[in-house]
Amino acid sequence: MASAETMTFDDARARVRAGEDAGDVARAFVAGLTLDEKLWCLDGDEEFWPGLLRMAGGAAVAAGDGYSREPWIGARLDRTGFPGIAFSDGPRGVAVGPNTCFPVSMARGATFDPALEERIGEAIGRELRARGANLFGGVNVNVLRHPGWGRAQETYGEDPHHVGEMGAALARGVQRHAMACVKHYALNSIENARFKIDVQADGRTLHEVYLPHFKRVVDEGVACVMSAYNSVNGAWCGENHALLTEILRDEWGFRGFVISDWIFGLRDAVKSVRAGLDIEMPFRQQRMQHLPPALASGELTEAGVDAPVTRVVSTLLRFDAVLSQPAPDTAVCASDEHRGLAREAAAKSIVLLKNEPAGGAGPALPLNAASLKRVAVLGRLASAPNLGDRGSSNVVPPSVVTPLDGLRAALPDADIAAADGADLDEAARIARNADVAIVVVGCTYEDEGEYIAAQPELFIALAPPRPGRPSPPPDAPPRPPREQPAQRAGQGFAMGGDRASLDLSAADQALIRAAASANPATVVVMMGGSAIMVEGWHDDAAAILMAWYPGMEGGHALADVLLGRVEPAGRLPFAVPRDATHLPHFDRDATTITYGLFHGQWLLDRDGHAPRYPFGYGLSYGEPPRIDGVTVDAHGDAVVVRARVRNTGSAPLTEVVQVYAGPREPVRERPRRRLVAFARVDVPPSGSVAVELAAPLSRLAVRVGDAWVVDAGVYDFAVARHAADAGAVAGEVELAASTLSS
Repeated sequence: MASAETMTFDDARARVRAGEDAGDVARAFVAGLTLDEKLWCLDGDEEFWPGLLRMAGGAAVAAGDGYSREPWIGARLDRTGFPGIAFSDGPRGVAVGPNTCFPVSMARGATFDPALEERIGEAIGRELRARGANLFGGVNVNVLRHPGWGRAQETYGEDPHHVGEMGAALARGVQRHAMACVKHYALNSIENARFKIDVQADGRTLHEVYLPHFKRVVDEGVACVMSAYNSVNGAWCGENHALLTEILRDEWGFRGFVISDWIFGLRDAVKSVRAGLDIEMPFRQQRMQHLPPALASGELTEAGVDAPVTRVVSTLLRFDAVLSQPAPDTAVCASDEHRGLAREAAAKSIVLLKNEPAGGAGPALPLNAASLKRVAVLGRLASAPNLGDRGSSNVVPPSVVTPLDGLRAALPDADIAAADGADLDEAARIARNADVAIVVVGCTYEDEGEYIAAQPELFIALAPPRPGRPSPPPDAPPRPPREQPAQRAGQGFAMGGDRASLDLSAADQALIRAAASANPATVVVMMGGSAIMVEGWHDDAAAILMAWYPGMEGGHALADVLLGRVEPAGRLPFAVPRDATHLPHFDRDATTITYGLFHGQWLLDRDGHAPRYPFGYGLSYGEPPRIDGVTVDAHGDAVVVRARVRNTGSAPLTEVVQVYAGPREPVRERPRRRLVAFARVDVPPSGSVAVELAAPLSRLAVRVGDAWVVDAGVYDFAVARHAADAGAVAGEVELAASTLSS
């Protein structure tokens, strides 16, 4: 029986709308639930074995199958009308049903455009609600420590400030229509070993490098946090009291709820409750087995169960004004408006890395559509839909525009000859007879992505017994379950995992060389989710672009950029080294690893290694802007940087203004300088734009124990176009020593 007068959720909503505090009302609501109902709220609603078979039976092969058939439900209580959560994955869009497939997050990170990301979040929120979900699991802000990470495509880049701003923008947009979930908390950046690895990190490394972006999204008001699979400093993230309670709730003041990552997200049900994890997802799994006996023995109290249930209920009450709005019709999914947004995002994300003359007077790009008679389009990826990983982030759109499709649509009068490049002689012949050869190379879901493989030892340890089968004796030898979602024939989960190499395949490199030897006007378009090294063939190509996994409208966007209809204004959200050994140690099979303060551009700077392409790098078609009028002033708890960006050309120009800062004489080890502010600006022809950027002192502080400290001294600021910009305009400010509030 209920321990107090039963309250329906409609009653609770009415009380909050009348002005009562959502937390107080949630506690009263939970007091009226039976113990069984409270326990029901602590995990997903689907039974383990039927749910696993549902997940395995087609897992995102096509819209409406397996993982993407319908939202994943948790904590729903029919008796009281509590709706619980209805989860759909991301971040390319909504993973339930046929929807808009946006470019991957790494591509959107290359736009350096939080306003655009917020608009994408709004579109995703609308489609999410149209598909019957209320929680979007696609705000992935794990910092890219090493570009070999298989799920690099799901985050925004290597810099904590940049990643945090982009993630906050996505959450802000989604939460105009639904709840958003930020993940994977925390230090999750090795894929193959994610179920076994323990990441060691000291306090400075945690708080200065791998947590600031999570805090930024929490400060934005995100509803939900998903814990990671890995362990941190010896405790699994799903039962890590330091992460889930001491930092997330006590220090940051997070008011939402925490869910586990899927199936293997916790190892000890009781410990996970005590640590602060609220819902085990997506099945009735470990908590269903172990919490009732823990309550009976006194190992866990009913008050300990009330706390997570109350957090879930209070969050839904706080979001009631959003969630009670009528859901849009499914016509919004992949609508013309959202397709247009996907095309805009893909075009803005493309990074021009090289653009040199190809036998003519000017650079190879942009192409002149009026003069193109014959175009060679080479490579297996030119005509293949290449949207990225096919694991949990998979979004199935109703159609996909490939690079070849986009070029044919944009150049209806040109003779476009295509070949997959397997026959190098054929490819060279086609290239030789063309005005330009466009070679599309790179990665697919087979090369990088979510690592979904059999985990027999974890299934044995964590899965509940199958209905109708006795539990095996304790000394029985391990035996994997008959059905394992990653091993079923014909299903769509990828096995890419972490990349073994940052180079293009030998076949892709051979194709580039064959095309370039036949036609100096060879343009290389790379596809992938992270850094691709170019050392073996860089000098052969006249132009190089990074097009990422560009989403359902990517082919149109690529044509827009190649033909100069859209200015290339994407900027690299990571550094690309000349030598992979210049990056941090990366072992995709490790069981333990220590993370430090340095990775990416910071590590290259520290060690004196010039990158092939620095963080923030990207070319435009016009003359680069001139930055002048720089002033740097301390104002209260921030440093304000002002500058003027001048366009000396005759065409509109887009630039990403980047501000880097650091102490001139550091008193402790730290990156030489780090990104503290950025803005994407559009400058009219022969015009200028004033830019004002504020860098809170917290971005200059270091973690000392439990405090944030700004060391006294002169801080150098650089207003730049990228992290290694020799033309950066410098400024300085002297700061007094101070201790900041958390």
